[in-house]
Amino acid sequence: MSWRHVYRWDLDKTYLDTDFESLRRLVGIAFERPEEKINVPGSAALLRELCRGGEDLAPSRICIISGSPRQMRRTLEKKLEIDGVRWDEFHLKPQWENLRRGRFRAVRDQVGYKLPLLLRSRRDTEGIGEVSETLFGDDAEADGFIYSLYADVLAGRVGTDALVKTLKAAGAYSDAVDASVEASESLPAVDAVERIFIHLDRRTPPAFFRAFGPRVVPVYNYFQAALVLFSGGHLAAQGVVTVTRAFLEAEGHSADSLANLFQDVVRRGHLPATAMQELAIAIQELDDVPDEAEVIWKAVQRFMDLGPARRFMPPAPPADLDYGHLLDHLRSREA
Repeated sequence: MSWRHVYRWDLDKTYLDTDFESLRRLVGIAFERPEEKINVPGSAALLRELCRGGEDLAPSRICIISGSPRQMRRTLEKKLEIDGVRWDEFHLKPQWENLRRGRFRAVRDQVGYKLPLLLRSRRDTEGIGEVSETLFGDDAEADGFIYSLYADVLAGRVGTDALVKTLKAAGAYSDAVDASVEASESLPAVDAVERIFIHLDRRTPPAFFRAFGPRVVPVYNYFQAALVLFSGGHLAAQGVVTVTRAFLEAEGHSADSLANLFQDVVRRGHLPATAMQELAIAIQELDDVPDEAEVIWKAVQRFMDLGPARRFMPPAPPADLDYGHLLDHLRSREA
């Protein structure tokens, strides 16, 4: 088996609109039926589009790593089936086992849970070779940090000593440290991670993520993610229209507001302005142009009217990320 690309997704606040802010809601989540769970607008449409293959294309690999407890597997799998989403891997957190063993730090720890899983998944997947990856998370916890560390371990920019030091500083248990080191040392150095999308569920200011470099793309919604993925060749114009349709059905936006979302992601340096012209041309060439495409076309026109003075090139990526500093940066948000 060979793969075209690997997409790794979190679930809560990334794919599902999950509210952990109160004990009542937290308890209620455990008893929700699959059909009662609500998607982040556009997330299901986007993941379905990324799953699509073709007669001449190798399939994309979909890996889901969620902090939800394993007891919710049947409910979450059923929800994905209802949404028409397929997956190749599905990992949930062993929360009951953590509690039974008195591993109370592990209940909240995401770094020591997700990083070893990511590394072992890459190591154990046949046919992955130098296949690139795109990762999706949110700003509720530490996804930007975990995914960046994963990317730099894969690329060989973070060696064993630095990895151990970082995991210990993050509060990971020794078995998680050992599992991460073992997996990392058996992986060839490949700069595989293209982008890391962070859904701003908590409305963290995008500037907070500048410390992680331009590989991390904070987005307010999946319409913005679809634009960046179109620019990178991951979505066709029809895919952008499909995601936009789901986004508009859930929230409703005018051409002006879509243009503002265009401008925001361009202004922050994650999308070249020329992508808007390319999208407009591709939409015009569609055989059947739905209403959503017309809204996008008008938004592109509005965007182009803003003029070139408000667009600029993205900053150069830092040579190396200091993960000790990034941990402090992450924790400063909670202070």
